[in-house]
Amino acid sequence: MADSAAAFTALKIAGAGYLMWLGIKGLRSGRDEGALADGAAAPGVSPWRALAEGFGVGVTNPKTMVFFVAVLPQFVDLEAGAVAVQMLVLGVVFLAIAVVSDSGWALAAGSAREWFVSSPARLVAVRRTGGAMLIGLGGALLLTRQRS
Repeated sequence: MADSAAAFTALKIAGAGYLMWLGIKGLRSGRDEGALADGAAAPGVSPWRALAEGFGVGVTNPKTMVFFVAVLPQFVDLEAGAVAVQMLVLGVVFLAIAVVSDSGWALAAGSAREWFVSSPARLVAVRRTGGAMLIGLGGALLLTRQRS
């Protein structure tokens, strides 16, 4: 992509078009005021399945693996011995902090979702705002230039 201006431009236009299409779709879905206004969860997704999928994404995320390999060894004392035990303890501490933090965000997001879907007008406003932002992002992408 860096060497071919035509390929970069084609990919940029396709990506911007896709973002704008998603934005238009979001604006149009804002008209459906009754969708999820009852506060129900998305059909067919149990909370346990959502939790399992989220766990799977987190565990297989390459950034998590890079973090464990690149950051944690800096805090291991090689002279103290038991390097594997130290890494295990650091990993468990990281996991505990992540669970507490992510659980807090999940609870906040669930509460915010309930607040948004309790009012059809708020739900429409959120959908239209998201659609407008995607259209704006697509437009901004069209105006970017390839760096050399």
